[in-house]
Amino acid sequence: MKKSKSILILTCLAGALFLNSCSDFLNPENLSSVSEEQQFDSTADTFSALVGVYSQLGGDDGYGQRLSLIIPQSGDDFRTSGSYNCNDRRGVATFGACPTNTELNNPFGKLYTGIERANLVIKNIPLSPVMKNGSEDDKKLMNRYLGEALTLRAQYYYELIKNWGDVPFYLVPASDIADQNQPKTDRDVIYEQIIDDLAKASTVVPWRSEGGTTSNRISKGFVKGLRARIALARAGWSLRRSPQVMAQGSNPQKYYQIAYDETKDIMNHSGEHSLNPSYESVFRALHTNTQDATNEIIFAVGAFGGGTRTDSKIGYYNGLKHHDNSNWKGGGGINALPTYFYEFTKYDLRRDMNVGIFTVNASNLAELVAANSFTDSKYRKSWTSITGPSQTLAVDWPLLRISDVMLMFAEADNELHGAPSPEAINAVRAVRSRAYTGNLAQIGTIPTDKTGFFNYIVKERMLELGSEGIRKYDLIRWNLLATKIAETKQKLSDFINGVGAYANVPLDIYYKASSFDPTKTAQQNITAIDVFTTTGVNKADVFYVPSQSTTLPAGYKKIAWRSGVLPTYVNDPSAGYAQYFQVNKRELLPIYFEYIQNNPALTQDYGY
Repeated sequence: MKKSKSILILTCLAGALFLNSCSDFLNPENLSSVSEEQQFDSTADTFSALVGVYSQLGGDDGYGQRLSLIIPQSGDDFRTSGSYNCNDRRGVATFGACPTNTELNNPFGKLYTGIERANLVIKNIPLSPVMKNGSEDDKKLMNRYLGEALTLRAQYYYELIKNWGDVPFYLVPASDIADQNQPKTDRDVIYEQIIDDLAKASTVVPWRSEGGTTSNRISKGFVKGLRARIALARAGWSLRRSPQVMAQGSNPQKYYQIAYDETKDIMNHSGEHSLNPSYESVFRALHTNTQDATNEIIFAVGAFGGGTRTDSKIGYYNGLKHHDNSNWKGGGGINALPTYFYEFTKYDLRRDMNVGIFTVNASNLAELVAANSFTDSKYRKSWTSITGPSQTLAVDWPLLRISDVMLMFAEADNELHGAPSPEAINAVRAVRSRAYTGNLAQIGTIPTDKTGFFNYIVKERMLELGSEGIRKYDLIRWNLLATKIAETKQKLSDFINGVGAYANVPLDIYYKASSFDPTKTAQQNITAIDVFTTTGVNKADVFYVPSQSTTLPAGYKKIAWRSGVLPTYVNDPSAGYAQYFQVNKRELLPIYFEYIQNNPALTQDYGY
């Protein structure tokens, strides 16, 4: 058998776990041990197989769109735009997805394809003649590949668990399993295995500088950061099958210690990864496939090629909205909740990065939008070099940043010690200080008691990590999803009625279409918009004071700010925020119905 045919069969095997796709390739010729040996008989061929494991991260069904932008919605910060339909992305965002929802089938299968490819690498590297007869350098390289495969398998299983709970668990290739129709395995069993795997991987995968690694390839920092993230998930709450309730994982202190140790080690290697002085620069770098100056992004899924299998729609599907007739068509698929804008103070530089309060019109000018049309704004097609209707922009997706590591460290420290240590407080202060560059006096006091500090972390992660596909899963592991959805509905109602914290939010704002320059900072883009103010009102305060006029000032347009949000935004079968959420039921997604049909041992569960 030629290697090219062998690789093709390796690729197709994962589809056979649940579906009969690739059968045309599998029927004529079965995968033999000889062909596997051929694929792993050199470091070069083994690396080719490893690239196949990496390849399952990207594309529309991976972190190029669905796993990054569609499936993580909604939390208390963002929601998918549009009206409810149980069979599309809006059904996912409203917690009302059906088992027939086509946004769910391919990502589920793609993750298992990644696991199958990883299993082939993990099995065959120890059997390779390179490990028996190769040079010490070659053996070291093969062990690095093994560590990367273990890490990718852990990432794929973690993604499955956080979205679907207990899932079938495969640690060997499909060809080594007598019955591929496996039932679900308890997630804690899977967690234990992948936490152990990552401990092993961390001993053979080098740090960024040692391995000459860019953010698109796994380094020791990501191995350790992923282990910390999974340990916090294992220590936290999740929706269980029997009984069907939200329950905390056993022995949480053990896992807080793992998270503490791993994050502290990353922080102690500040020469590898450190906070970029500019929050905005971190995300601009993703739009140009370059490294940010301080390697804050520890690992990002690379996007390339212009196709749906390897590229991304980040910045086209989501992000700042650009009119179809502007230079940059795209954006707007995700809406920021109007209350999320007001979670930031006016001094917080992250506000204008996380929340897009304007659109780029057909004349390439900036215009304010109503509060029901805010978007996520860390991703902007106008930050790329691509103009016109192209949907694939080669924008990478960040899976882990150092600020996330620092906040995880602070959280674990607080849980272990019953109150935050000075080191934990300093980690949070460093993240917050960057956000308040130029206005450090406005940072405020960081609590020093356990409960107060935990609540501070809950909010700080909301502000720092907005639109990075993390918030919903944080809320679930803290068992706060139901609480925060209820709180957010109340906040939205208060916003609509202009009471409480929103008493001074203007009903309407008057503005002129103004120049838009994508080379300017997010704050400069907002400042450049000509908004009407009366004498004595600072332009920066216009979003925090009542409407400046009862009549339309000459030369200005009116945008419905608070008045643009109607009661239907909160409770409506079609448009309501998180309308179909049910505690102890909708914290997890349904498995696509065809997987259930094709695997008699697989159950749906959770009331679907």
